[in-house]
Amino acid sequence: MSTIQIDRLLDTVVKLDASDLHLTVGRQPTIRISGGLRNLQTKVLDSDDMVTLMKSITPERNQQELQEEGGTDFGFAYGEAARFRVSVFRQKGDLALVLRQIPNRLLTFEQIGLPDICKDLIRRPRGLFLVTGPTGSGKTTSLATMIDYINQYMDHHIITMEDPIEYYHNHKKSIVNQREVGNDVPNFAEALRRALRQDPDVILVGEMRDLETIEAAVRAAETGHLVFGTLHTTGAAKTIDRLVDAFPVSQQNQIRVQLSTALICVLSQVLMKRVDTKGRVAAYEFLVVTPAIANLIRDNKSFRIDSSIQTGKKYGMQLLDDHLWSLYSRGMIAAEEMIDKGKNQADLRDKVLQAGGTINRPELADEGGAEE
Repeated sequence: MSTIQIDRLLDTVVKLDASDLHLTVGRQPTIRISGGLRNLQTKVLDSDDMVTLMKSITPERNQQELQEEGGTDFGFAYGEAARFRVSVFRQKGDLALVLRQIPNRLLTFEQIGLPDICKDLIRRPRGLFLVTGPTGSGKTTSLATMIDYINQYMDHHIITMEDPIEYYHNHKKSIVNQREVGNDVPNFAEALRRALRQDPDVILVGEMRDLETIEAAVRAAETGHLVFGTLHTTGAAKTIDRLVDAFPVSQQNQIRVQLSTALICVLSQVLMKRVDTKGRVAAYEFLVVTPAIANLIRDNKSFRIDSSIQTGKKYGMQLLDDHLWSLYSRGMIAAEEMIDKGKNQADLRDKVLQAGGTINRPELADEGGAEE
């Protein structure tokens, strides 16, 4: 019985520029390319293969955690070729692994299509800059691009807290210290508390998961630091609601007031498969906190934020659905993908049909009585 070598699999992932490698018992190794899954033509994996593959890359500490908790995550460098974020977990008593390839190359604003106004906003001396979106929507890449821009053009001390560290930053004009949660520091809240004593100018909080972390991030933004944070929300208004809802009702007014002064902007993104070329393209919703929007946040009127984004184009603002529509109109993404990822799906569907487009999935098209 031939054994499967992890190196051969990782070489394939790098060569084909796949985003993920899935390894699980009873199936061939499978890669994700441009959003779709594809089996590799090797043997079907059995329990022993999985144990061997896991042991070949998993650090001792993580093997311990896997034993105790039934799962573990870590990052590792595959030579110079690439870095991977790895999740190992148990299922049906066997092991499964998912490896996400993290590109080495830091991309520019232009390459990932980030709104240009971001360059102005990240020059601000303080405030909270939120990047949000579902898992796998490219938040980490957008943040890495902005951190790299600061690193190149400003002399700042940048501290990042990540779980795990994905993009590695070398010191350029700035000093970049990257702390890995679980390795360098036990959790985000602790890392943030310590960071304030480390003379930072810029702080990146990989995930604002809990009340303590959110509180510490807002406080850091208020006391004269530029703080980048991420949340798994879609859309700017929802993001603000999610932050406020993390607090007990008695503190919600207070946090609204703090957010109205500390928040600079919310960049919300989704990643879509391109139909005109290979690869993927990001669609962005962008909210810049103007005095008018600060009032809406403070007065608990987040439901009016979307219409303010619509009228705030001169500040570089845009709604997600508008950006999706422009990508669809330019022939870059499919109608189905646009409707799936959109916030107001019925509106987008109607627009496609009014423009004479077709929707090839009955469950998306049927409501308006449209033909497939």
